[in-house]
Amino acid sequence: MNNNKGLPAIDSHRDLHIWIIENLKMVPVPEKAYGNFFEKHCYIILHIPQSPKATQEASSDLHYWIGKEASTEAEGAASTFVQHLQEELGDRTVQHREVQGHESECFHSYFHPGVIYRKGGLASDVKHVETNMYNIQRLLHIKARKHVSATEVELSWNSFNKGDIFLLDLGMVMIQWNGSKTSISEKSRGLVLTCSIRDRERGGRAQIGIVDDGVEVTDPTHIMEAVLGCRVGSLHAAMPTKSINQLQKANVRLYHVYEKGKDLVIQELATRPLTQDLLQEEDCYILDQGGFKIYLWQGRMSNVEEKKAAFSRAVGFIRAKGYPTYTNVEVVNDGAESAAFKQLFRTWTRELGRKKLDRTGKSIQVKLDVGKLHSQPELAAQLRMVDDGSGKVEMWCIQDSRRQPVDSKHHGQLCSSNCYLVLYTYQKLGRIQYILYLWQGHQATEEEIKALHSNAEELDHLYQGALVQEHVTVGSEPPHFLAIFQGQLVIFQGSTGHHGKGQPASVPRLFHVQGTDGYNTRTMEVSARASSLNSSEVFLLVTAGVCYLWFGKGCNGDQREMARTVVTVISGNDKETVLEGQEPPHFWEALGGRAPYPSSKRLPEEAASFQPRLFECSSQEGCLVLSEVVFFRQGDLDKYDIMLLDTWQEIFLWLGAAASEQKDAVAWGQEYLRTHPAGRSLATPMVLVKQGHEPPTFTGWFSTWDPYMWSNNQSCEEVVKSGVSHLGTESAISGIPAEINNFQLSQWPGESRAGPPDLPAIKDTQDISEMELGPRVGGRSASNSSSSVSLVDSESLPPERLRYRAVEDLPQGVDPTRKEFYLSDADFQDIFGKSKKEFYGMAKWKQQQEKKKLGFF
Repeated sequence: MNNNKGLPAIDSHRDLHIWIIENLKMVPVPEKAYGNFFEKHCYIILHIPQSPKATQEASSDLHYWIGKEASTEAEGAASTFVQHLQEELGDRTVQHREVQGHESECFHSYFHPGVIYRKGGLASDVKHVETNMYNIQRLLHIKARKHVSATEVELSWNSFNKGDIFLLDLGMVMIQWNGSKTSISEKSRGLVLTCSIRDRERGGRAQIGIVDDGVEVTDPTHIMEAVLGCRVGSLHAAMPTKSINQLQKANVRLYHVYEKGKDLVIQELATRPLTQDLLQEEDCYILDQGGFKIYLWQGRMSNVEEKKAAFSRAVGFIRAKGYPTYTNVEVVNDGAESAAFKQLFRTWTRELGRKKLDRTGKSIQVKLDVGKLHSQPELAAQLRMVDDGSGKVEMWCIQDSRRQPVDSKHHGQLCSSNCYLVLYTYQKLGRIQYILYLWQGHQATEEEIKALHSNAEELDHLYQGALVQEHVTVGSEPPHFLAIFQGQLVIFQGSTGHHGKGQPASVPRLFHVQGTDGYNTRTMEVSARASSLNSSEVFLLVTAGVCYLWFGKGCNGDQREMARTVVTVISGNDKETVLEGQEPPHFWEALGGRAPYPSSKRLPEEAASFQPRLFECSSQEGCLVLSEVVFFRQGDLDKYDIMLLDTWQEIFLWLGAAASEQKDAVAWGQEYLRTHPAGRSLATPMVLVKQGHEPPTFTGWFSTWDPYMWSNNQSCEEVVKSGVSHLGTESAISGIPAEINNFQLSQWPGESRAGPPDLPAIKDTQDISEMELGPRVGGRSASNSSSSVSLVDSESLPPERLRYRAVEDLPQGVDPTRKEFYLSDADFQDIFGKSKKEFYGMAKWKQQQEKKKLGFF
C-alpha cells in the first residue's frame, strides 16, 4: 500500500479487515473486537472473499461506516481513505456507504452473531473490548431480526419495550430479558449474541440468566430490580419494524449522469424492467431502487475524475430526491457488479469475448459426468440434476379432485389441460430420498390446481414430510424432470393425450421436438400451421396416413436422432423423413398451406450470469419482506425460518422444522417472482425443501454442507443453551456481592461506560469461585465439587505451534487428531471458553465442531 496516503498494509489471506478513524488516521481494530462500533467514530471495512468457491474474478467489498454521532471531519477522512484504497485495490472492488442503524445486508453478513453499537467514543488508552474485565454495567437493546444488532441504552426500565430483547450486563452476571411480544426465533438469536459477548469479553466465565416478561417472577428478576429499581407502570408497546416490502424494491429507475459544460446533468433513461445494454462503458449511471438503495455504476472507460466523484454525486442525488440521509449507497464498477445489482436487470451476461467458441463460431458444449452428482453436490446444483434419472417413477393424473394412477407405458405423456403428480425415488449415500413434481398444465382449471396441491400434501403426509416438492409448469420443466422420461416427455394440447401410437389422427397434429439428448428433450404439440415451423428445429407432423419427420436446415444430428426416438411415442403410422425445402404437397396441405416462418439460423443463447442469493422470508401487514444473507452458509438456515434461495433458474423455499408460516411459502415465492425488479417469469420452477431433506441440487449452492447437522439430538439453539447457567437458586443469588443490592444508579453518563466504584471488579477465576456463580453439580457449587483437573502434562505448547498447523508442521510427538490436548489450561480456557474437563465431557461431534471453528481440527 502507498504509505504516502496513510494506507495500511493488507493481508490478502484474511477475509475481513476493519479500521477505526482515530485522529483522522486509519487504526486497525483487533479481531476480538470485530462487530463492536463506537457511535462517535467512523470505520472502514474491507472484505476479501476467501471461500474455496471464490474465483479469481470475485469482487471485494469496501465499506465506510458512519456512526450517528461521528463528526463531519471523521466522515470526510473515511471517504478519502476509501477512495485511496479503491485506487490501490483496483476496479474489482464494490464500494459501500453505511450509516449506523441502516447498514446494508452485505455489511451485516460479516458479523455473526450480530453488531453492537457502543456509546460515545474510543479514548486512545481504552481498548475496543476488554477481556476478563467485570467492572461493567450496561443495558443493551437487542433487535434480533435475521441481522441482529444491539445498542447501548440508558440503564432504566424506560428503555424497555414489549417487542424486543434487552441484556442487562453486570460483568459476572448477564441477564437476557425477553419482551412478551418477541418470537422464539428472536429469543434464540438474542441468546446466541449474549453467549458470544460472554465468551469474547468474559472468557466464558460469566453466568447467564433468562427472564421472559409476563412469566412468573424469577431470581434474575430480583437482580434486575436491584439494579434498575422496581418496575412501575406498564412498559412501552412493541416498536413497529420499519421494513421495505418487495413492491417498494421493485420500483427501479435508471439515470444517465454526465457533465454538460460546468453543469452536472442527471437524466432519467428507463424504468422496470431494465436491460443490460442500457449501460455504456464510457458513461456513469445512477440506479434508484425505490429510494431504498442508490447504486452508482461506473463504465470502464469513464474518466478518473468521474469515479472520484461517485459518492458525492450519489449523496447529492439523495439530497435532491429528499431521501433520508442514511440511504444506502453502493458504487459498482463495470465487470465487477454485485449479485444484487445484476438482478435488477432482466438478464445479465458476461462480457463479450469471454464465451468459448470453436472455429465455426458455435458454443463448445462440454458433456459432464452425471455419475459424479452424488459426490459433487456443486455439480448437481449447476446441472439441476440429483442423479441421471434412473430411479423409480410413479405418476398420477388429477381427475375429479383425486389422483388417478397412470400406467407406466404412458409415463411422460402429459396433457396441457390436466395436472399431474410425479414421484421420483432415488438413493443417495445409502439413504432413500424423494422428489415430488407438481406439474401444472397451462389450460388446467383453478379447481384442478387446488386439487393438485391438496393431493401433494396428502402424499407428503403419507411419506412423513420427506418429500421435496417441485412446482413446474408447461415448457419450464427442469432438466431432471426431462431426464426421468429419457427424452420421451410429450405434452399434448387439450385433454386427448395418453393415446400413444395406434390411434388414428383425425386432424393433423404438429409436434415440436426440443432437445439433443435424453437429459434435455421435451416434445410439445403446437398449432398445426406452417407459421409454427422453424429452420433451426425438428418437427413431427402426424396425419391420418403418415407421420412426417421434418428436419430444418439448421438442425443438427442429435436433434434428428431424438426425433426418431420420440416419434414412436406419438404415432404408429408410417414414417417419412422430409428435409426443409423438399416437402411434398400433402405436407403443406395438412398445415393449411404455406406461410412464412423463422428461417434464419438461431444463435445459441448465452447463459445468464447470476449468483445465487439467500433471503429470510417474513410478512408485514400482508406484504412479503425479505432480508438477504450475503456470503451465506448452512448455519444461516434457522429452524424457525422460511428461507428463499434464488438461483435464477429455480426458486428454493427452505422450510425450517419449527417455522410457523410454512403454508404461506409457495405464495411468498410467487409474490417474490411477481414483484421482482427484473420482471421474472411466473413459470420459474419452485422447490419446497424441508429441513433435513435437502437434495444435492440445493446443498450444492453452499460452500460446505454437513448432512448430519440436524440429525443430532440437540438443535443449534439447544447447543447454545447447554452452555447457559441459569440463575435459579437461592444460594446463587446470595453469592452475588451485596453491593449490587445496595447499588444506587447514578446519572446517565455521557462518555464513560465503566461501572460505579462500589461494584467490585472481578478479574480472575478465584474471584468467580468466591462468588459461587458457577454451575451447580449435585446440589453443590461446581467450583467446590473438585479441584481443577489438568488433562495434560506440564510440558504444554503455545497456541501458535498448534493452531491452523498442517500435520507435517506440528512439533514431534504431537497427535494431530488431538492438537488442543497440548495447550496449557490457561490457553485452552482463553481459546475455547471452557476448561478441558468441560470440553472432553461434550459429545464427540460437538468437540469436532469447535475444533474446526477454532483451528485445531
